[in-house]
Amino acid sequence: NEDRSMVLVFNGEIYNYKEIREALLAAGHTFRTETDSEVLIHGYEEYGTELLNKLRGMFSFVIWDEKEKTLFGARDFFGIKPMYYAQMGGSLLFGSEIKAFLPHPHFKKELDTDVLEQYLTFQYSPTEETFFKGVKKLPAAHYFLYRDGKLTVQRYWDVHFHADDAPLLGDWVKTISETFQDSVAAHKIADVEVGSFLSSGVDSSYVAAVADVDKTFTVGFGSDEKYNEIGWAKRFSRAIGKENYSHVITQQEYWDALPKIQYQMDEPLADPSCIALYFVCKLAAEQVKVVLSGEGADEIFGGYNVYSEPGATWYDRLPMIVRRGVANAASLLPAKRGLNFLVRKGRTIEERFIGNAYIFTPAERRALLKIKTDAPAPTEVTKPFYDRVKDADTVTKMQYLDLHLWMTGDILLKADKMSMAHSLELRVPFLDKEIMRVAEQIPTKFRVTHRVATDDKTPYTTKYAMRLAAKRDTPPETADTAAKKKLGFPVPIRVWLKQDDCYSTVRTAFVSPDAEHFFHTEKLIQLLDDHKNGKKDNSRRIWTVYMFLVWYKVYFGENAGA
Repeated sequence: NEDRSMVLVFNGEIYNYKEIREALLAAGHTFRTETDSEVLIHGYEEYGTELLNKLRGMFSFVIWDEKEKTLFGARDFFGIKPMYYAQMGGSLLFGSEIKAFLPHPHFKKELDTDVLEQYLTFQYSPTEETFFKGVKKLPAAHYFLYRDGKLTVQRYWDVHFHADDAPLLGDWVKTISETFQDSVAAHKIADVEVGSFLSSGVDSSYVAAVADVDKTFTVGFGSDEKYNEIGWAKRFSRAIGKENYSHVITQQEYWDALPKIQYQMDEPLADPSCIALYFVCKLAAEQVKVVLSGEGADEIFGGYNVYSEPGATWYDRLPMIVRRGVANAASLLPAKRGLNFLVRKGRTIEERFIGNAYIFTPAERRALLKIKTDAPAPTEVTKPFYDRVKDADTVTKMQYLDLHLWMTGDILLKADKMSMAHSLELRVPFLDKEIMRVAEQIPTKFRVTHRVATDDKTPYTTKYAMRLAAKRDTPPETADTAAKKKLGFPVPIRVWLKQDDCYSTVRTAFVSPDAEHFFHTEKLIQLLDDHKNGKKDNSRRIWTVYMFLVWYKVYFGENAGA
């Protein structure tokens, strides 16, 4: 600032900084640069913590106030940019990566085994605690103040779903379209070339079509369309007059990259699509410095298939006491198609839904672990979020939970880490405050529907209004994109784990000294053998344990360093 009494460290982008800058100039502030960074420091000087609610962007930053001897730190509304902190040896450490702490003389590297137990269920670390004991995440939409050795953390914003039933469906479609186009325009502002990721799904296609960038980027596996969206992406790119760059990831490339990727992630992540994201970021970084991506659309507009389950059948209208009785009976029967549905429907949403991944149940993870842990049950992790929306309908409860756990802990974390690994700035135009203001007012029936759409052939069950907006804003020859089922970054893990070479690689890890220390290895081998022999699809469970072991070797193995 003007008298150098405030100092800023900043990671991110502020898209509306020019408007804020004008207001600050009018208030008498003097600027030395044209950057968004300087707006933060003068903005904090003028508005204090209220600055945060004026921002539109993705950010993780800290400001040291020399006069007040206070450190102020904040993370953006959705958690697009990460922030970690730790109080050790009389010091406060903070950064966008945990690995930045490792060389610090006060940092003590210890594994938090309670977080390992949680990870085995969620496939990521779901709480503020991390795999490194003493290191915490600053939650999305929170700030901290640190003074005289005391740290306080405060929420400054939250999502508030409150349906407005007055507008008609067509009105919502128009509003989504206009707001999204405005957000994309803001996210495109850059002094370097901007590209766009492109899969065969509606989210990235909508971004690419509206953004009007010159280059799109796609990756896939082999020639099977279940795992390779390149052909479709090239056709779509031609339809919108853009150039598509693509790369087919080989099995060898995928497996060789695992240690590098777990290093970049800081904490283990068992989402197989993380590796595909790593390679598409690498591909894009060869051409552009900034890329747009479709993360967030599912959480804010209701895009996951699981959201269409509640109310989908006559069975949901039966009293819970009846469904519980049927579920108890079904759970005693041998595994058979349809029984799992009955078991699930015999529990409330708070009891059964913890997010888009549920790998090991609490009983299964305790049986698998050899070490003693004291982690809370998954329902204890999710309870504070459900409590905030206890009067909402089931779909809204699921969306709210995913916005606060799954999206920040998995989706956005891997997007940031994989892009930053290649010095690529990834921007997510769906995750914009203005879009969220619209989405939180859309009635549930226009987010998730069980009816056939009013349009001629297309049954839209998820992201109903948003898909209609996408259809309106994309070329006629690509209109079928709006009805495409979600694939994400499809990865053939379950196929690979049945092959001898991959089986052997994982088996070696499962009988290693590291595995012996943490797990009952005979149970790991049983999971692996049952999968290879076709008895049960254990691919996600195997992958979750294997990713932890790969990560542990990188950070705690013999050659791990500090």
